Amino acid sequence: MRGAIHFEVVIVAAVLAVVYVAAWRAASERIRPARAVAFGTALASLVLALNGPLHDLAERGLFSAHMVQHLMLTLVLPPLLFVGTPPFMADAWLARPLSRPAMRAVLRAATRPLPALAAWSVALFVWHLPGTYAAALDSHALHFVQHATLVGAAMLGWWPIASPSRRLPALPYAAQILYLFAFGIPMTIVAAMITGAEQVLYPIDASASRVGGLTPLDDQRLGGILMWVPAAIVPLTAFTAVFFRWVAAESEDREDPDGTAIATSPAKPLRVRRRREGCSKFKSTGA
Repeated sequence: MRGAIHFEVVIVAAVLAVVYVAAWRAASERIRPARAVAFGTALASLVLALNGPLHDLAERGLFSAHMVQHLMLTLVLPPLLFVGTPPFMADAWLARPLSRPAMRAVLRAATRPLPALAAWSVALFVWHLPGTYAAALDSHALHFVQHATLVGAAMLGWWPIASPSRRLPALPYAAQILYLFAFGIPMTIVAAMITGAEQVLYPIDASASRVGGLTPLDDQRLGGILMWVPAAIVPLTAFTAVFFRWVAAESEDREDPDGTAIATSPAKPLRVRRRREGCSKFKSTGA
């Protein structure tokens, strides 16, 4: 099964890649290869999720295929986009919105932990209700809104952990770890409700149900399990990465007793770094 190609998705990915490369060249900044690979992988996940056999099976009503799509759009695409975007590029893209007081207030409020987690949770619950899920399958426009809403809400949900911006930074490392405990809960609850249901909650096309010999209820339970496992593994992976970054940042601070170096931890506010620099200059004058 080759699957259909949706050129609008391919064009969006291509435009994002061109903008990324253009911004890179215009800034004359060095980008680590790992960042570029992460950004490219994010775009590849977008194309793969919304094209080919996976998209066709999801469109025909195979619930487990649709859940794989949602996982790629919410747990793979946003964090890889953030990891792949260097701070200078993120701040350049945010410069114009943040220059407007009203937009700056909205963005700062939306990227705080509680609103970000609430937006992620609401979008996840609403679009996995049987009624809204069925409506999205019946309408191409509403299906687009569903995917766009899930991606946007997931980006907000990931922002306190993986923000690439210095203007709207991520939480301090300790707070990130606490936030990650809560981040996986909404998807775990939704997955548990779907997996434990005793009746079919979601519509399924008869031709799709024959794939792998799945019954509609088996397909639904498989989709729930597919949500449940990544809902635990992905936050745990992020938890591990944050923990080791925190340890590395603390080690750098301990190795710099005079405070002349600027710490890499987001927990260090700018005023603290400036105070350290001022103390260093004061010592150097012998005053």
